Amino acid sequence: MLSSFNDYIVAFNQQAYLPSLTGIGRGIEREALRVLPEGKLSEKPHAYDIGSALTHPNITTDYSETLLEFITPVSFEPETAIAQLQDIQKFTLKQIDGELLWPLSMPCFVNDADKIPLAQYGTSNIGRMKNTYRQGLKNRYGSMMQVIAGIHFNFSFSRDFWKNLQKIDNNSDNLDDFISDRYFALIRNYKRFCWLIPYLYGSSPVICSSFLQNKPQQLPFKKSGSGYLYLEHATSLRMSDLGYTNSAQSALHICYNSLDGYVAGVQEAIGLSSDEFSEIGVKVNGEYRQLNGNILQIENELYAPIRPKRVAESGEKPSEALQRRGVEYIEVRALDINPFVDTGISLEQIYFLDIFLTYCALLPNPGLDAATQKVFEGNMDEVVLRGRDPALLLHDGDQEKSLVQWGNEIFKDLTQVACLLDKANNSNSYQKSVTEELAKINNPDLTPSARLVDLVVNQGKSLTKFALSSAINYRASQLENGYQFYNENTFVASVAKSHQDQAEIEASDVLSYDDFLKDYFA
Repeated sequence: MLSSFNDYIVAFNQQAYLPSLTGIGRGIEREALRVLPEGKLSEKPHAYDIGSALTHPNITTDYSETLLEFITPVSFEPETAIAQLQDIQKFTLKQIDGELLWPLSMPCFVNDADKIPLAQYGTSNIGRMKNTYRQGLKNRYGSMMQVIAGIHFNFSFSRDFWKNLQKIDNNSDNLDDFISDRYFALIRNYKRFCWLIPYLYGSSPVICSSFLQNKPQQLPFKKSGSGYLYLEHATSLRMSDLGYTNSAQSALHICYNSLDGYVAGVQEAIGLSSDEFSEIGVKVNGEYRQLNGNILQIENELYAPIRPKRVAESGEKPSEALQRRGVEYIEVRALDINPFVDTGISLEQIYFLDIFLTYCALLPNPGLDAATQKVFEGNMDEVVLRGRDPALLLHDGDQEKSLVQWGNEIFKDLTQVACLLDKANNSNSYQKSVTEELAKINNPDLTPSARLVDLVVNQGKSLTKFALSSAINYRASQLENGYQFYNENTFVASVAKSHQDQAEIEASDVLSYDDFLKDYFA
């Protein structure tokens, strides 16, 4: 039987269970645009000296050739994850000839979206498939989506934690099945409370007018004296319909009540034809415009603020990996780039995410129906567009609550989790983090979105100058600082190995590209 949240708090305070809270694994994926010192997008291809975008384990590209992605391995100390990310960025900055890493989620000035280069991965079948997928994204949603940046935070508990949770529940299920079930319960709770993330960390309430590319849109933008478009109470335009959304996916009903239900929903969506996307064509005059005409070309196209994950083996689809071996970790995807730190995510944010995700794991959640999920998504939509509006009411079950009221209720439980994690780790970092974030609940002016609106609207400053000044300072400090976790020789060796690995993949192909795709989607 499921225990209560308070039962778990009491149990994990016991010395027999407490140490298992120290085995949290974390990995960060940080996206960053390469820009020139004057604030324009770089037109240079991915630099050879930072390795193959196809095979390098730490440095790749996302949708665009100019959108770098830095990936840290799993680490078990928040400080280690930040140090790894700083080292990866330091090495990259040394190789990109004076270019800067844009410190905002929404892009700098873009004159012609059609000139945004799609990421290139070489001549192998898998490399060509990655490029075709991005060609499909461009044809479906437009090029500007190719240069929006975010943070993905990967999170896992130790097996000892799950064994203890199972023992507290007197549960006798297969452990791997239990772990998957409880990760899905965590995801359901995250969906209920995920509006907190853009409220606390949303950093994209203002955009350059070039982002709209003169296309009509429905949002009631105001224009600052310096020419930027903004919504007065917005937190994260990146998470709105302007950014990582897909209206065609609104009809999908992905189930988060079980692993089998989730995988079945994703696989059904991949095979679901779209009249709109089919009109684009797949292979026209010998050139691929997209991988297929379905609502999802591949699973990666499913836009969600959180995903269950399992490291896939070579040639294995993500859902196949989940189905065969269960959930290994979860990926939080609702984080804007934090412009106030050089890594785009701060140490304090990691501490809070530890607390928040542990809370979501300890709070019982027996199931989530489609109607309730729609309500949760509505709360998220409201917060990204008007999260700092004092009149905003959110829906929690059959109750309407102000953000301040609901936030304070949640933080009472989060404080208990913070005390538990501090006790396990012999620290005070978690309680300090909760105190700082609770202050934002009660004073929206402390949020990063409010600080950016104040900068552009009340102070009349240029967002571009702020971003460039920050990027220049971050570049200088990172180049000046020494390596903390890696070293130069390690990176140089990994670059050489990545090019060798790409060459071997390209040499090993035996199928034509057409046959490769047929086999992949068979």
